[in-house]
Parts: sequence; C-alpha cells; structure tokens
Amino acid sequence: MRAYFLAATLARLGDEMVATAVVLFVLTRTGDPTLAGITLAAYAFPSVASGPLLGAWLDRSRHRRAALASNQVALGATMLGLLAVVGTAPGWLAPLVAAVAGVTVPLTSGGFTGLMTLLVAPDRLARANSTESISFSVAALGGPALASALALVLSPAAAVLGIAVSAALSLLALAAVPSVPARGAVGRLDVRAGLRHMVATPRLRAVTLTSTLSFGAVGMLLVALPVRTAELGAGGTASGFVLAAFEIGCMATNLALIRLQSHWQTVLVCTGLYGLALTGWALAGSLPVLLVLALVAGFTLGPELPALLGARQRYTPEHLLSQVGTTGASLKIGFSALGAAAGGLLLPVCGPSAVIGLVAAVQGAAVLLGWLASRGRVPVSRAV
Repeated sequence: MRAYFLAATLARLGDEMVATAVVLFVLTRTGDPTLAGITLAAYAFPSVASGPLLGAWLDRSRHRRAALASNQVALGATMLGLLAVVGTAPGWLAPLVAAVAGVTVPLTSGGFTGLMTLLVAPDRLARANSTESISFSVAALGGPALASALALVLSPAAAVLGIAVSAALSLLALAAVPSVPARGAVGRLDVRAGLRHMVATPRLRAVTLTSTLSFGAVGMLLVALPVRTAELGAGGTASGFVLAAFEIGCMATNLALIRLQSHWQTVLVCTGLYGLALTGWALAGSLPVLLVLALVAGFTLGPELPALLGARQRYTPEHLLSQVGTTGASLKIGFSALGAAAGGLLLPVCGPSAVIGLVAAVQGAAVLLGWLASRGRVPVSRAV
C-alpha cells in the first residue's frame, strides 16, 4: 500500500496544482481572467464523457497500472504544451491543449480508488477510505501551496513545470504497485451501468447529487480566489495558502471523526456547514482573517469525502465500483469545469466577493436537492 499511496498522492498533487498554477500562469501571460477560466474548464470538462468509459474498462482490465500511467503522461505533456502556447499563440490554443489531459483526469480519483479496493481486505476498507481521503487532502493541501510557492519564488511558469515533475514521479512510484486481476465479468461493455445504478439507488443518488453540485461551485471559487486575495493586498499567489489552510482543517476532522464515514448523511451535513463557513470568505477584511475562516471551512468538510467513498462501497456491487467511482469523479470534475467557466464570466461583472457568496449559496441548494433525492426504497447494502 505504500507504493500505491505514494503514486496516488503524487498524481493527485499534480492535479491539485493545476487550478492555481494554470490560472496564475494564464493571468500573468495574458491578463485575461476569462481565458484563465475557460482554460481551466477545458482541462476538466472532457472527463464528463471519458469517466464512465474509463471506469467500465477498468473494472474488466488487467492493465490498470498502464491506464493510470497514461494519465500522468498526458498531464505532463499538457503542461509542457501550455508553457509553449500561452501568450505566444492564439488564445484558443490554450483550452485545446488543456483538454488533452482532461480526458484521463477521472483516473486520479476514481481510477486509483478502484485499484485500492482490490489491494486491501474488505474488513480494512473503512481504514483504507480514511487513508485515501488523507491522500486527497495531502494533495489538495500541498498542490495549491506548492504552486503558489513556486509562482511566488520563481514564476508561474515554474509552477506549471512542477506539475509535469510531479506526474513523472508518480509514474516511478506506480511501477512498484502490484498488478491485480480483472474484476468485471466478460461480455458487452456497458458504459452506462454505473450511472444507472447511481440514479436508481436513493442514498447513492443523494450523495452524488450533493457532492457534484458542491464541487461544481468550487470551480467558481478557484477562479475568484486569486482575485479576492489580491483585493486584500496579498497578491493572487496567496490564494494557494488559503486553500492550504482549508485542507489542513479537512485533514484534522478526517482523522478525528473517522467513525462518521459510515453514515451517508454525513455528506449532506458537512456540505451544509461548509456553505455557512464560506460566507465569511466574502466578508473577510484581511488575509489573516481569511486564512482562519479557511481553516474553519476545512473543519466542516473534513469527514465528507470518506463518507462519500463509504457510501459508494456500501451501495454498489463490486463489479461496478470502478465505474461508479470514475463516473462520480467525472460528474464532479465536469460541473467544476462549468463552475470555472461561469466564474471567469461572472468575475469581471460581479467581483470576487459576490462570486464567493454564490458558491456558498450553492452548497445550501446542494444539500436540499440531495435530501430530496434520498427519498425512495433503499436496497440492502454491502458489508464494508
């Protein structure tokens, strides 16, 4: 599991650096927030189509490591491509290049998590889910902070190059992960089976809808936050440190409240509290205050991801786990892409505080819709 944890965390570290590094890089080279938002959206949006297909194939494939490695190759090549075209070629080329890596983005989350369930015994899944959540948090903590530090000390271009380095290191660690047998049955590849199962299962439907809408709004937040920290006199690079403070809070409650992951309702409760905490981000008068508020917001959301993973495992047949994971990741990433594009369009009109306020409001709407979606007959769950 050590090689897996290292490979997965490095892959996610590079992915988590993208939002901060690419937005800062595009803003520095072009001064165009709309192009920054569209480029970030282009990186994320292709996964809406690719995720279900990748998951269905992974559930049957004996070559999981090769598939996961392809994501790191695509990510590294895309970052080098952005360094070459942003600010030197027509603007439309940047989103086109970013979209190349977007095809395999679901593998950094659902793809690796599907592999994890084959590497650990069923009675250790609860602890593994917490470790997996820590992997996400470490990456989400280190990614923005590392991107901001590289951009501040060296340049935004160095931050983009750092993503390619992280992808290369993940490839090296992935080589030490043991191969696993195919899990799905042989037969026709049904790329819609995972989505149908998610829609038909009330509690899985609820947590998927809530987490998707919540994460979609975060796309707006990622575009608005550099402008918000600049508005506070700290510069756009300080946005990475705000996100780092948020992830520290997430890790703290993830470790302290591990038993909450067995309850699907945790996803809804955490999302609602997160929305309340976000309202303060729009009102903060200084960077130190914003950092404290980010830490508090992290405290509220920490148990959400382990609870989401636990719900997927509890209410999903084993042969659909990878597809449900990558489909869920695709939905979240796709909605985040729409959020990033919307944030880029709204930011010049409304300003960063209004956009962040809208992000907070969406969290409340996500909880309400998730609660409504949870109603219905609940199937017998799998033991986790």
